[in-house]
Amino acid sequence: MPELLAHRADTEPDRVALVAGDEQVTFGRWHARAGAVAAGLHARGLRPGDRVALHYGTASWHDYAVACTGVLRAGLVAVPMSDRLAPAEVRHVLTHSGATAVLRSAGRPDTDLAWSATLAEIEAEAGGSVPPQPPSPRDLAQILYTSGTTGVPKGVGATHANLAHGCTLDPRRRPLAHSTHFLHAFPVGSNAGQTMLVNALNARAAALTAGTFTPGRFAKLAERYAAGTIFLVPAMAIEMLHAKVHTTHDLSAVRLVGSTAAALPPAVALQLAAAFPAATIVNYYTSTEAAPAQTSMVFDPERPGALGRPTVAADLMIAGPDGRPLPAGEVGDVWLRSPVAARSYYRDGDASAEVFRGRWVRMGDVGRLDDEGYLYLVDRDSDVVKSGAHKVSTLQIEHALHEHPLVREAAAFGVPHPVLGTAVAAAVVADGTLTAPQLRTFLLDRLAGHEVPGRVLFLDRLPRNDNGKILKRELRQLLDDDRATQ
Repeated sequence: MPELLAHRADTEPDRVALVAGDEQVTFGRWHARAGAVAAGLHARGLRPGDRVALHYGTASWHDYAVACTGVLRAGLVAVPMSDRLAPAEVRHVLTHSGATAVLRSAGRPDTDLAWSATLAEIEAEAGGSVPPQPPSPRDLAQILYTSGTTGVPKGVGATHANLAHGCTLDPRRRPLAHSTHFLHAFPVGSNAGQTMLVNALNARAAALTAGTFTPGRFAKLAERYAAGTIFLVPAMAIEMLHAKVHTTHDLSAVRLVGSTAAALPPAVALQLAAAFPAATIVNYYTSTEAAPAQTSMVFDPERPGALGRPTVAADLMIAGPDGRPLPAGEVGDVWLRSPVAARSYYRDGDASAEVFRGRWVRMGDVGRLDDEGYLYLVDRDSDVVKSGAHKVSTLQIEHALHEHPLVREAAAFGVPHPVLGTAVAAAVVADGTLTAPQLRTFLLDRLAGHEVPGRVLFLDRLPRNDNGKILKRELRQLLDDDRATQ
């Protein structure tokens, strides 16, 4: 990545690379500042392999980009942290990663676990100090912490070769060449956010960041810059559709809508296709552990639930409990094979042994392949509801719930049951008056009896983490609320 930035700065120094708020950063300026950060960190005594936490929010994406590339240029290890993390989460990341320094935006508090500084302070200390030679492709580049939806966040280590896979120095092969800007609102510290940083270095289009996401702000930026590509998570797509921003803003320049971080419900994909008739709707499937391995799927009404195929068909496998491949149609664990050296859990060998096998990565999902190699998810392994003699897919229930015209958002999950062991429940955000009996009647045409939620919780909004993923453990706690309907 430092070499890629140096190349862009050498060949296109005046080209805008990043736009964040009113700040525009050219490749030349980006490279110069990253070099000063690397020199300043070296002057402070940091040496290759030391970990540096990066504590920034989406409003400071330009500073975060400079900080991250400066850290990498110095041969240090970047540890991205969103400014939305709770203090306890910050302490966990700093302690677990062993970070000795924190680069932060102005106004962020200091911590007693490591020294901290703003970019301006570090750049001012660069002086004549010369950073070390650029790192090698095999060196550890970053430790990115998982969302922690099912437990304590784990640190996922990635090498420089892993991060830069697929990048090019050939200007004729640069992706996202159909417009001058691509737009996203992904937070710092997420895998989607890191992908956008790599895109900013590699793509022909400049990266446009929306800061805190709201449908109106996002649509306004897309209209103002005639963004040809917008990247979303399903929760953002649902909010934009509900707000009907496509009817109040000129979004005709959008040619690609990319969805990531979670499966895009087919009903939502159909609505996106109608809202953006000139755009291709693409669903990307990967994880913090598996990247850059992924599948991608241009939405096809004939295969509404498919998540696509990898570039090389042999890099996707459905395996049984023994780890051996299963034939098409059979349900098992989803595995993806990385095209380069796979990532690993930092300082957690036992967990790494369960998830990583050479370049193969177990995704933590249950799925199947059809006869043409398209992937279909059944559920998250941790979300499958074992109700009596049945194994119930919460993903299938959620897809059915989204088909109801009054359902804006939905989540299905398991709750304890005295006879069945676990029963199915659902949480729903509805546009208008909707009762649990009405919803169950609707679902009886789409689901088997044992799949229909026995309890329905109506909420104003679903609890989500910083990456837009639904926190189902919080939904279980909310079932004792008076809004739960038997």
